[in-house]
Amino acid sequence: MYSPVRHPLLAVALALALTAPWLATYLTGSADSVGVVGVVAITGLSVLGASFLLAWGAETAEKDVPRAFAIAVLAVLAVAPEYAVDALYAWTAGANAGTERGIEAGNLAVANMTGANRILIGLGWSGIALFTVYRSRSGDDPAVVERPGFLRNRVELDRDLALEIAFLLAATAFAFFVPLGAGIGVVDTLVLVSIYVAYIAIIIRGDVDAHDEQVGVPRYLQRFSKAPRIATVLFLFAYSGAMIYVAVHPFAHGLEEIGLSAGIPPFFMIQWIAPLASESPELIVVAYLVNKARSTAGFNALISSKLNQWTLLIGTLAVVYSIALGRVGSLPFDEKQAVEIWITAAQSFFAIGVLANFSISVREALVLLALFASQVAVEFWVIRTVAEPAATELSILLLYGYTAVYLLLGSVLFVARRDELRWIFGRTVSNARDALPGGSESVDHADD
Repeated sequence: MYSPVRHPLLAVALALALTAPWLATYLTGSADSVGVVGVVAITGLSVLGASFLLAWGAETAEKDVPRAFAIAVLAVLAVAPEYAVDALYAWTAGANAGTERGIEAGNLAVANMTGANRILIGLGWSGIALFTVYRSRSGDDPAVVERPGFLRNRVELDRDLALEIAFLLAATAFAFFVPLGAGIGVVDTLVLVSIYVAYIAIIIRGDVDAHDEQVGVPRYLQRFSKAPRIATVLFLFAYSGAMIYVAVHPFAHGLEEIGLSAGIPPFFMIQWIAPLASESPELIVVAYLVNKARSTAGFNALISSKLNQWTLLIGTLAVVYSIALGRVGSLPFDEKQAVEIWITAAQSFFAIGVLANFSISVREALVLLALFASQVAVEFWVIRTVAEPAATELSILLLYGYTAVYLLLGSVLFVARRDELRWIFGRTVSNARDALPGGSESVDHADD
């Protein structure tokens, strides 16, 4: 029996209450009366409440669908606002093709996409790893392993993440070739979307893990009979996804206005501040999972988010651009955005190398964070202190330099962990065979 003050439905009610102020403001169209700071505050609370509802929905869904599939749905919903922001820029680029406005919008679409992807790894993967190790000091997290030596404590990940790592590596390898074309075009869309569709086709045939003992809200909801339980999960997904969608845009826009008033350049805001706001639901959800000592589920969500952003998001740009253009076309971008794609792919390459042995140490997390933060900080200093066109030229050289560092570090890790890499691809091939017609009834998730 639950006491009234600790009943799981009270937690659900509190999360819904966090979304209420912005919902009322949005429905009445009274955002102007609240002011920029007020909008940032209430939309931020709405994103927080919706993120908890989304996490509870995903955890509850694990009783009826494979965990990896539930996490993939969570990841798509959590980063949906990022898709919408990028789609707006891609549409503007297509509708104004050939004009200065269209060219600028195309560059902004790519910048926003690469910024979101690098934030997810540079802040997300590293920050969550560090938080996991820190959180284990006050609670028991079996995923955290203490090791002697300087900053060698690490988060051990479930080897079932082999599938996600393999598909992310495939998408990353292809991404290096995207800047070599005339823009992001239909071939890029077909290849990258096919990678994600193949991934979903495999994980949807996975085992339903009924053995994990949930606590709190998910445990209470999982005790419902099947029909009410599924209806509840669908409501949580639909409501939280809708609230995140309508709240993140004004949240990001408000942050942009505050940043611009502080003298931060507009392009820098679009590449870094807006994606940081749109990634916040995902980071909140993962921090929640880690706080429940579910580090593997948290990293699964992070990797799944990276995979769908690195495939579906890029594919979305070309599709939306072509629709606005009125014919099949390729979203154009300049040299700087080409290098932005390369450094984003290189960062992904290095990060996959870190996870190739199914762990991430404090030392590795700090390297990821330091490389990301230093690159953003140095580039910000360049655009604030150096006049154009020298600023752009210096930024490009800076990006090439960091790209080389990421590739060098990643190559060292892949060579050192080549046996683990072979195991990852072997497991992925085995799972793919099982997912084909005539394969086994479910994908094999047992450890070899």
